[in-house]
Amino acid sequence: MSILGVELRRSAALGAALTTVAAGVVALYVAPGRWSTGWMALAIAIREYLILMWPLALAAGAWQGRREHRTKVGELFATTARPRAQRMLPVLGAMAITLTVAYLLVTAAGVAWIFTTDRYLPVLNVAVVTGVGVLALIGAAWLGLGIGRTLPAPATAPTLGVAGVLLVFASSFVSPDWLAAAISPIHGTSQFHHYQTIDNQVSAALAIWLAALAGTGVLLLVAGGWRARTAALVPVLLGLTVAATVVPRDPAVLDQPVDPVARELVCTDDTPTVCVSRVHATVLDALTPLAREGLAVLARMPDAPTAVHEDTTTYRLREDRPTPDGVVTIPVRIDRRGGLAHPAAVVPEIVTRLGVEYDGTCRNRNPAVERAAASWLLGREPQPDLGVEEDAETNAGAVTLWQGLRALSDDEALARVTAVRDAVLACADTTGLLSRSPR
Repeated sequence: MSILGVELRRSAALGAALTTVAAGVVALYVAPGRWSTGWMALAIAIREYLILMWPLALAAGAWQGRREHRTKVGELFATTARPRAQRMLPVLGAMAITLTVAYLLVTAAGVAWIFTTDRYLPVLNVAVVTGVGVLALIGAAWLGLGIGRTLPAPATAPTLGVAGVLLVFASSFVSPDWLAAAISPIHGTSQFHHYQTIDNQVSAALAIWLAALAGTGVLLLVAGGWRARTAALVPVLLGLTVAATVVPRDPAVLDQPVDPVARELVCTDDTPTVCVSRVHATVLDALTPLAREGLAVLARMPDAPTAVHEDTTTYRLREDRPTPDGVVTIPVRIDRRGGLAHPAAVVPEIVTRLGVEYDGTCRNRNPAVERAAASWLLGREPQPDLGVEEDAETNAGAVTLWQGLRALSDDEALARVTAVRDAVLACADTTGLLSRSPR
């Protein structure tokens, strides 16, 4: 233990840990909105930032690995009675301990940000994703130790640092996709929806590969000749074979898999019902009054919707999830603090489609007519659809139709707006339904 303590204080282990913590925390807080949606999002984001932390650990290990060559004590130590493998244990232990603590400190920095705003914690999955990230750092450091001892040149560490970035990035694009999942520590960490997870079987395959890399590093570190160094390649080859056997081939498991529990709806106890996904349960209280205000606006029309649900469709996976009758779906956005983002947009998003779900199959919809009708219900002038390319005349036409509605009595205007809603439901042409002389 005293030798391990010396290694912890005087080797590159402490510096590697501090550098890793700095890189990880800075990367996290540059864009907290990417992971403020929940615990799994945080765990996945930290794994993604291994593109920075993994090369740093690799380079630190390589720098430490050339210590005996740098201090010219290799021959002296070779004359001692203790086997080299035994002498290297404190070095390996120091690197493993400090980098484990470093990864957990980066995680703790993120947890401090979301602790009070996120309730859904899939303990097993988060622990597995985090554990694989820790193993990735240890494997990188141990591999660097072995390479640094085998190639004890001053340029080895910085070269490995640069090469590590390229390797981590390139490995995530290896084809086929299942092979990338088995060897890349950042595969599957680009987040496309809030219910995303990493399958435990994928994590198991990656853990096997990372353990094999660590084993190769250890063998290189303790090898006494070229035969032993050649034999150090065996763990890599064996680990790759086993990982490729274990990793699943199903694209639904490999390509942004969905956590079904995270996507389950959590609803209000009273009516009108408002529901959000379990991972967004903390914003239900903030969303409910806004959603009910939107339903109240739609309630001016007969047979209006009576509930608002979060749209949990993941379009990237081309899902077709039917909406129950009487329900309006809206996206729920989370801000960088884990609260409800863009609350002012909730009511317009509920009203803008007149309570009718848009599935893209109806080609008779007239955006200017629908926008004018929704704007009349909202009591405001039509606004351009920001972020969407549209005909320059669309909003101008909507303003003209809206002005025509305002000139009518409320009963007549409401009847025409309701006719537009009914035409949309029937997938009929809405053109002319708001004009003074409807066809």
